Amino acid sequence: MAEPIFHITTTGEWQAATEAGVYRAAGFEAEGFIHASTAVQVPATAARFYADVDDLVLLQIDPAAVGAEVRWEESHGGDLFPHIYGPLEVAAVVQVHPFGPEPDGTYRRPAIA
Repeated sequence: MAEPIFHITTTGEWQAATEAGVYRAAGFEAEGFIHASTAVQVPATAARFYADVDDLVLLQIDPAAVGAEVRWEESHGGDLFPHIYGPLEVAAVVQVHPFGPEPDGTYRRPAIA
């Protein structure tokens, strides 16, 4: 497997995806892609966009198994982030991790299985 990429979502959105067989992130229709992160980028992404969201899961994705194009694009800070330009097949998700902040409010980098 290639180095995994990660996507943060809610348990409910992931449950709906498993029933449908594909995942489309909130905002997918407007943006045209699903935001993803590397393991190193996950803590900052979570703190910036999900600090007030409960019941999160972290999707560990095999980019080689994604049917849509994965583009590495520059963010506002200059880092390259993976973006998935199409729906994400549930089969491309190799692991689903419960996800939330540590007691001090920070987020931890995921352990790669």
